[in-house]
This record gives sequence, C-alpha cells and structure tokens, in this order.
Amino acid sequence: MQVFKISLSEHYPFLGEDGKKPYADVYLPYNIEEMEDKNKIRPTVVVCPGGAYKYCSEREAEPVALKFLAMGFNVFILNYSTAPHRYPSALIEVAALFDLIHKNADEYHCDASKIGIIGFSAGGHLAAHYSNLYDCEEIKKHFCNTYKPAFCALGYAVLSTTDAHRGSFENLLGHFPETEEEINLFSCEKLVSSKTPQTFLFHTTGDACVPVQNAVHYARALADNNIKFELHIYPDGYHGMSTCDRLSRDNVSKDAKYVGAWITELKRWLYRILDL
Repeated sequence: MQVFKISLSEHYPFLGEDGKKPYADVYLPYNIEEMEDKNKIRPTVVVCPGGAYKYCSEREAEPVALKFLAMGFNVFILNYSTAPHRYPSALIEVAALFDLIHKNADEYHCDASKIGIIGFSAGGHLAAHYSNLYDCEEIKKHFCNTYKPAFCALGYAVLSTTDAHRGSFENLLGHFPETEEEINLFSCEKLVSSKTPQTFLFHTTGDACVPVQNAVHYARALADNNIKFELHIYPDGYHGMSTCDRLSRDNVSKDAKYVGAWITELKRWLYRILDL
C-alpha cells in the first residue's frame, strides 16, 4: 500500500493564506505484480472527518480509510481548515482536492467517473454542502473545472439549522445562521436539487448531539427532488460511532455492534450504484 500526505497549499498557494494548512492523507492499494491487475483503476472516496468544525477527528479518519481500502477504494482523507477559519475555507478545500484527484487520476489509478465523498458529523455537513454547491460561484472563482461527486455518504451528519447542532454552525460562520439568506445557504436540505448526487445516510435515534431529524429532513428533500438515496436509522446509539469497532473505540458497546451494519450496507449500496 502507498501512504503519503499531500499539502493542498503547495498545489494551490491561495489555500495557505491566513495560516491555513489543509492537507490530505492518501491511501492507495499498491498495484504490485501479485495483484490480479497491477494497473487496475479504482473507485475513490474523499473522507471528511467530523469535529464540529473545531478540529478533524482522527477516529473518523484512518479507521474509515481502512474500511474503504478493504472495499477496493483509493482513499483521500481531507484535513480541512477549522475554526477560527470560517466559511468558505473548508468548502474550497474540498473543491481543491477533487480538482487535484481528477487532474492526477492516471497517476493515482483513480476511475475519474467514480470519485465520491463521505462525511461524518460536521464533516457530513461539509460533504453534503459540497455535493450541492460543487459548481457554485464561490468555487468557480478559484477553479476552471468543477466536479460533481459520483456519490455522497453521510454519517450522523449535521445537515440542518432546524434541530441543529449549534456549535458546528458557530464554528463554521462565527455565529449561528440568522437571516433567511444564511439559513438557505447552510441548511443542506434547502440546497438539494436535481443536481445532487445519489446519497447514503445513516443515523441513530439515540444521538443526543446531532438529532436524527437532520437525516430525516435531508432524506425528505432528496425524495422531493427525485434523488435516489438509501437511509438507515438505527434505534439506539450515541453520536460519533464511526466504524463501530476497535479501530475507532476501545470499548465496543452492544449498540455499536448493531449500528456497525452501516459499513456492510454502504458497501452493498456502493457496489450497486457504481457497478463494482
């Protein structure tokens, strides 16, 4: 396996302004002679860890990467800018990583038609935000080309200013969205359109940090716009369950063992929609 870091500000110097240092941790299955096809191109996922836009959680980074590697994916974990840096820093960094992957798809053995995104908690907000705003003017100011994710997966994501996790929005903006314009821009369910990619969501009714209504609001918007989606709501479980095993937590609860089915369900969904 090849494992290395990419400094986004080295490729896109404007991203290094104001002390920002976004980078990606890259995991590529090594195409060696013993593999069935040493030149195989693979589907690819960009991982956005959570952390309330205050930090990037390690528990939702490498453990998630290892699960996708086992599915046969190339993985790029985005360590995006968090507070005190504000919107649109993280959104532009996602766009930069998609731009970099597409431009170097041959080198990284990426199937350019199968590059998607997954996000957890506040990272889920970032993933959903980009999945709806990938061709917005804010991104077009910096990049000649824009790239729609082939899929979006969201784990216990912060998605709505209704039933909100206020801290995530306060870290993202410096304040909670108040005006109608801000609510329409940062409530992801209000951004869903015919351009939104197919989406997989999972959440738990026991999440006391980010209410399950976030997933429900977003799923309803997807349905209203005829976007194909798969939604899994588990009856119990806490926030931040990540991979639900010892990759991400020392003590695995009974609830976590049950919720961990999301990984198998996601694999089935991805293999179906990407024809893997």
